[in-house]
Amino acid sequence: MAGNIRNVTAAIDYIESHLHEKPDLDTIAEALHYSKYYLHRMFTGTVGLTIQTYAQRRRLTEAAKLLVFSDKPILEIALTAGYESQQSFTDSFRAMYKKAPNQYREEEAFYPLQLRCVLHEKVADLEREACLWQEIAYATEADIPAWMELVHLVIDGFPHLDEGQYLEQLREYIRNRRAWILKDGDIAVGVMAFHEMTGSIDFLGVHPQYRKKGIAKAFCEKALHELVCSEAITVTTFREGDKADTGHRKTIKSLGFAEAELLVEFGYPTQRFILQKPQNGFCNHVLRKEETEGMEHV
Repeated sequence: MAGNIRNVTAAIDYIESHLHEKPDLDTIAEALHYSKYYLHRMFTGTVGLTIQTYAQRRRLTEAAKLLVFSDKPILEIALTAGYESQQSFTDSFRAMYKKAPNQYREEEAFYPLQLRCVLHEKVADLEREACLWQEIAYATEADIPAWMELVHLVIDGFPHLDEGQYLEQLREYIRNRRAWILKDGDIAVGVMAFHEMTGSIDFLGVHPQYRKKGIAKAFCEKALHELVCSEAITVTTFREGDKADTGHRKTIKSLGFAEAELLVEFGYPTQRFILQKPQNGFCNHVLRKEETEGMEHV
């Protein structure tokens, strides 16, 4: 496993140093002397995204940063990001950010689609999957660095995430005992921020390297078991067909959530999903399909 992580990290390093060249799977595999089939399998299995998707999201994130924090012309930013024309860049940018580059620049509010993925070589097996929800604890101030490290890894699932504002809200969640965390040593492998009265899940993140270990299921079971003030739990995610979605909507549905109303949050189109509590107040059937498919990238 450690060897695989080192190989994927080498691929990430290559992508980061060649973003302007629009690196693809064949180019990276040849440069690193890997089989492209091996590299594709290892990268996707570890990061949760294909190399093409990861590289595109990183290029657009760096382009968005230049739009807000530089005066470079949009055409120059487009070429730097590996696009052949301003129009092709605008089309890709609008598909992900839901606004044109010039509008994004005018609003002066940078937020990333994808930050650089930093992996851990040592990943525990997390035994006793059936009892994982009992190991989830209330987060403390001391957990904030580990929590934020995980946020950086799963930021692709949370459009328009302002880190400064999020940190302020996180501290409030922790003070009010509305934040749960599951750790493997010093690593946060799962986190959830919620409102116990409304049953709303405001943030649910699972470490990409742990997404096949039943963690999302464990958090949902704990929410259904302990959030006794609400008759259901709710979460919002991408709308159907959103090109920015890397699989979060599919995962939410596999957790047993049903589609509800369409929303617009911070100017971004989303949809609410609802998971009703069973009569006995505890969910022991959630995620049967997810368990067999290994889906856990929330």
